[in-house]
Amino acid sequence: MRAGLGYDAHRLVAGRPLVLGGVRIPHDFGLEGFSDADVVTHALIDALLGAAALGDCGTHFPAGNPEFAGARSADLLTRAVAMLDERGFAVVNADCTIVAEQPALAGHIATMRAALAAAAKIDVGRISVKAKRPEGLGFAGDGRGIEAFAIATIEAKA
Repeated sequence: MRAGLGYDAHRLVAGRPLVLGGVRIPHDFGLEGFSDADVVTHALIDALLGAAALGDCGTHFPAGNPEFAGARSADLLTRAVAMLDERGFAVVNADCTIVAEQPALAGHIATMRAALAAAAKIDVGRISVKAKRPEGLGFAGDGRGIEAFAIATIEAKA
């Protein structure tokens, strides 16, 4: 059994769709980034790769590489899980926390869980997503960005 921790943050900007946990969320601003900038999925990828001692999202899917321009982070998650599988690991579970003042995310949690589970090819009961409001504190609290944390466990396949 191995555990990994992931984190990501991106600035909110006008003119971009907001994608969190593989789901497009209605909002006036989206996250700035080379891919779809899905901080939840990026944090989860980092947690999974970290658990397997395989580096991080930027190591395998670097910004600036034309192959990943505008990429769906859910597709990158599927690729990261395939890397684990090739090395004899299976995802046990994952827990993600989104830190954002706006938009309200409670109504999107179940859809995010389903999207992440599908991308990771695991049962939805193995993925948790929570949203926390920072009550006006920090860059997420004043609406300049969104951050996400993830922890995941993997195990060697029998």
